[in-house]
Amino acid sequence: MSEVISLMEIDDDDNNNDNNHSFRHDKDKNVVVFGTPPDNKATPWVEKYRPQSLEDVAAHRDIVDTIDRLTSENRLPHLLLYGPPGTGKTSTVLAVARKLYGAQYRNMILELNASDDRGIDVVRQQIQDFASTQSFSFGVKSSVKLVLLDEADAMTKDAQFALRRVIEKYTKSTRFSLICNNVNKIIPALQSRCTRFRFAPLDAVHVTERLKHVIKAEGLDVPDSGLAALVRLSNGDMRKALNILQSTNMASEQITEEAVYLCTGNPLPKDIEQISYWLLNEQFSDSFKRISDMKTRKGLALVDIVREVTMFVFKIKMPSDVRVQLINDLADIEYRLSFGCNDKLQLGSVIASFTQARSVLVAAAK
Repeated sequence: MSEVISLMEIDDDDNNNDNNHSFRHDKDKNVVVFGTPPDNKATPWVEKYRPQSLEDVAAHRDIVDTIDRLTSENRLPHLLLYGPPGTGKTSTVLAVARKLYGAQYRNMILELNASDDRGIDVVRQQIQDFASTQSFSFGVKSSVKLVLLDEADAMTKDAQFALRRVIEKYTKSTRFSLICNNVNKIIPALQSRCTRFRFAPLDAVHVTERLKHVIKAEGLDVPDSGLAALVRLSNGDMRKALNILQSTNMASEQITEEAVYLCTGNPLPKDIEQISYWLLNEQFSDSFKRISDMKTRKGLALVDIVREVTMFVFKIKMPSDVRVQLINDLADIEYRLSFGCNDKLQLGSVIASFTQARSVLVAAAK
């Protein structure tokens, strides 16, 4: 195997553009496989409507425009993109690959998910083999290859240190793009070798615009209340929004607010209002029975109820110190529920927290 030592350059020679063969790097064997990838028509909407170019990326225009400019000027650095899921990190890197390599982009990149391939052997074998292999430019614009390492924060520390050495050794022929949710789990030695960009949760406006595009393309019946429910439940995660939209479309002819909440198993806003009323006005035993009955009848998870009630507390008029204490109590309960604590005990804790807050409010009113 020979290493490509030339700097990243744009090849203006179009003599090979008529070559219709495609190839890919087999990650199990260091071989080149020829053939055209099959066209999968049963693609999930998350992939079907994934941005195909940097112009199509829904948000983070300042970041995307910077990467676009660096790509156009042949100065693309190693990238470290981090932030919550569904915010466009992977889509941005794939759009960069399409811009660099055109239709042959799959042949010039090695895409790995570090949550599956997380050990040092993957770095020493698959990544190093790919980086050290002579690249074949079948009419593509750049001879520099690209390694896309998704969920890089799942890599072991040994694998990350090994990856640091590979990046140093093959930086002239290969660009590395690391994608993660928690940047604190990436060792400083790797962070310092990459240009970092943080992808924040998407604004509701950007999620709404993208959902409207998909709704129109699929010819769906989605009222405004249903669209608002999709945006609210997505919490800035575009992938989650599209998955909810597709699953609700499979379960219901019309994607209403109620259909969205039923499909996801989340409590309806009107149910949260009712539960909050019981918590603030009913006696302990009555609140416990009513909430337990609704929870069982509608198949709701207590952790979802607690999370939504916490958001509802922000809408209730009360002294700030009472609000802070109540929110802290609910956060502790949600934390205990995440570890599988008994639902009945934690529901009692929720009611007790509201009972205490109600006592403070009544005393303050007098």
